[in-house]
Amino acid sequence: MVENAKVSSDLMALLVDAASREMKVSMQYMMQHALHIGGDSSILKAAGFVSSHRLVFLPGRSLKKIAITEMRHAEAIAERVSNLGGDPPTQLAPLLLGKTVADILQIDKAEEEFAINLYKQIIATAKKEGDFITEKLFVRILSDEEEHQRIFEELLNETK
Repeated sequence: MVENAKVSSDLMALLVDAASREMKVSMQYMMQHALHIGGDSSILKAAGFVSSHRLVFLPGRSLKKIAITEMRHAEAIAERVSNLGGDPPTQLAPLLLGKTVADILQIDKAEEEFAINLYKQIIATAKKEGDFITEKLFVRILSDEEEHQRIFEELLNETK
């Protein structure tokens, strides 16, 4: 369904970038989880992540949980792009997996910081253009990204 709403090419480009970013980090966090969470020698267990290779989620912080949240963001943003008449991205940027706990946490923290800045820009642009649906969507997503950044920051500080 295409909405009658018109957005600028600048806002559309920001939305496509956001969808692409969410797709990338969803896969990146899931691969980090798959590569490093399993077994007793897990490098991420040392950083306070819990394994969640079960059908039910365990309480605690997990890259898998964050990855699934990011996947939901990607879906919502791609739907918004499509509803506005744009084409959601289909290609991922290269994944950055890291080799140590500090590498992973620093990479992922930087990803979240980038998203926070991008989403604040999207919120401001959407508000300026009167696109309140996009504004509301990104206010909600921004809250999740700020929480993810906080988690990565806490865990990074614990590894020092």
